[in-house]
Amino acid sequence: MNPLYHQAKFINSSPHLRDTPPDIGLEIAFAGRSNAGKSSAINTLTRQTGLARISKTPGRTQMLNFFEISPQQRFVDLPGYGYAKVPLPVKKQWHELMETYLTKRKSLCGMVLVMDVRHPLTDFDWQMVEWCQHAQLPLHIILTKADKLNYGAAKNVLLQVQKELKELPTPLTLQLFSSLKKTGIDEIHAALNRLFVARQ
Repeated sequence: MNPLYHQAKFINSSPHLRDTPPDIGLEIAFAGRSNAGKSSAINTLTRQTGLARISKTPGRTQMLNFFEISPQQRFVDLPGYGYAKVPLPVKKQWHELMETYLTKRKSLCGMVLVMDVRHPLTDFDWQMVEWCQHAQLPLHIILTKADKLNYGAAKNVLLQVQKELKELPTPLTLQLFSSLKKTGIDEIHAALNRLFVARQ
């Protein structure tokens, strides 16, 4: 466990790369479908109920949201992708914002990809996995909402996803996670520690 994660604080939200915090230090980006439980995961692992805004309407994360962990470490909550009811021009804007961030941000040192355990490896998820592979960016995947399945079924999904990803050239890590049951927190803390340390 890293107590620094519990001291996380919101810095700013930005619709453009030019308005983001200085591109120094290290950042871990959180990506995932709009309804995968990304904001809930960030709140759970930081023990702060209102750090990342949660909405019952998927697709509300429309900007790059920055959180300070320490003066040299940040989390970045990326716009959720794949939500059908968002207008096409908005989707295009989000896509361009994410693409610009992912390709231009020098402090980006790792990614946490958030997937609903009941709907893993969508086309959008594969795009993020393949981008991380291409960029050789360390990747940790969390299968959220594990409480929605019994343990055996959730474990089977984990093993199936591991099997589908095992041929990739760049290694990645994978775990089950539940914001409701508070399971998998120590595991994600350890993964975040590894992602930060790998670039130091």
